Amino acid sequence: MMQAKFSLKEPQARFLNKYKTYGFKDKSAMIRAAIDRLKKELELERLRVSAELYCEVYAEDQDLKEITEAAVNGWPQ
Repeated sequence: MMQAKFSLKEPQARFLNKYKTYGFKDKSAMIRAAIDRLKKELELERLRVSAELYCEVYAEDQDLKEITEAAVNGWPQ
């Protein structure tokens, strides 16, 4: 595993020192879980923004609506 050096503010360090309280075996495990959670949240936010943009484009593009309807015709409900 790679190692990294970083700085924390005092409240963050106090929180990290309570790793056992939150069920982690060590500080590194807690940091890895936090990074994984942040990564997932950021990816979900990107997906949400992308879906919103697609929705805007679809709402404003009549040709796209017609193409989509034509492609869906005949498919089971």
